[in-house]
Amino acid sequence: MRVGITGHRGLSQEVEKDVRRALREAVEAYPPDDLVGVSCIADGPDAWFAEAVLLHGGRIEVVVPADEYRDGLPSWHHETYDALLRRASDVHHTGLIQSNSQAHMAGSELLVGLVDEVLAIWDGQPARGFGGTADVVAYADRTGVPVRVLWPTGATRD
Repeated sequence: MRVGITGHRGLSQEVEKDVRRALREAVEAYPPDDLVGVSCIADGPDAWFAEAVLLHGGRIEVVVPADEYRDGLPSWHHETYDALLRRASDVHHTGLIQSNSQAHMAGSELLVGLVDEVLAIWDGQPARGFGGTADVVAYADRTGVPVRVLWPTGATRD
């Protein structure tokens, strides 16, 4: 089973705890020998999902939206990003250079095309900018890829 991830970044510590638990539970429902998690490994749900897949015994594949993508992530996340990238069984590139909304959406579209299902850490609200979680969910819906929303009851984001 090939499973992708999309989700909101910058969640509070309380929401993070609940999201990590939900991701762990979702990942543990798949047989580890058959599980391939596909992620852009950004800070937040992307990385948490990849870590959960590896902990469960699955493999990860990484989508790199742009050559400059890592540089646009918070510096405190670079070590985690690099460690996850090293553990990837395959790395997919969009071929874009500049890390912007268009590249992020292109990366998400590539990710959706590689998976059987998408887990979405999504509050159900419209995207705050092009390429946000709502846009990825809508793209998956349009292309027939099932989406499972994991959002803690009563949670909000800033």
